[in-house]
Amino acid sequence: MLEDGFDDATAVLALPDRYRRRLRTTNGVERLNEEIRRRERVIRIFPNRESVTRLVGALLMEIDETWTTGRCYLNMEEYWKWRKDQEKSLADKKVAHIGR
Repeated sequence: MLEDGFDDATAVLALPDRYRRRLRTTNGVERLNEEIRRRERVIRIFPNRESVTRLVGALLMEIDETWTTGRCYLNMEEYWKWRKDQEKSLADKKVAHIGR
């Protein structure tokens, strides 16, 4: 199982350091779970599953709105430039290898 998932687990290491620092941790997921638990503690007992779904859905919509209108977590323009450079570098290596 470790061998099958190794590439997936280490994929983040191929990214530039600026993105790697943000994506290698589970801080975002942990923060989201903490926020759900905080709001759930106020209610204590939910009458049914739909009420839980509504609470979590409302929280997710709130967080989504904050992320889309607030600060930029990752600047994707830099990523796309990096990726284009990586593809160009790979293409140049292939051309150099064929020319031998």
